[in-house]
Amino acid sequence: MVPAGSSGQVEPHGPLLDALIEKRESLLLFLAARTRCMATAEDLIQDLYLKVAAIDAEAEVRAPVALLYRMAANLMVDHVRSAQRASRRNGQWRMETATSLGGEDVAGDLPADEVVVARERIRQLADAVAALPPKMGQAFRLHKLEGQSQAETARAMGVSVKMIEQHIQAAMANLSQRLRS
Repeated sequence: MVPAGSSGQVEPHGPLLDALIEKRESLLLFLAARTRCMATAEDLIQDLYLKVAAIDAEAEVRAPVALLYRMAANLMVDHVRSAQRASRRNGQWRMETATSLGGEDVAGDLPADEVVVARERIRQLADAVAALPPKMGQAFRLHKLEGQSQAETARAMGVSVKMIEQHIQAAMANLSQRLRS
């Protein structure tokens, strides 16, 4: 786990790094239970390793496990504070950049020209469905617009399921042709 030094000898770990290697799983569970996120806990363990690796291996540590838990808790607090600052910053940015009209946020609405085009397409579709032959139109409306199964549509119309399939297929081709132009 520790890279070999330039002389080819393994560098000493020190008591803190040894304790981290030994207690890594327990520390991970400690952090995961508090953050409720295993990925965040893994990130915090990596941060903890970097902090511990930066400490001199010869440094005297009286209670390495207790120190590791204190360091892990401090890293978690720093993480939570950072996330809260980011959330406030993002919320403030959204409030400053959002457009509202009558207390309603309109930033996510479509531009007016796109709304007009969409309404026109819906009107064209409604006109095209209304222009279908009566049985074909009824089969299409029951199945596609009202959500009935083909069997339910067939029972309602008093025809076979095969006939409903044909009506719907013909309606789709008719609508496709009409809306293409």
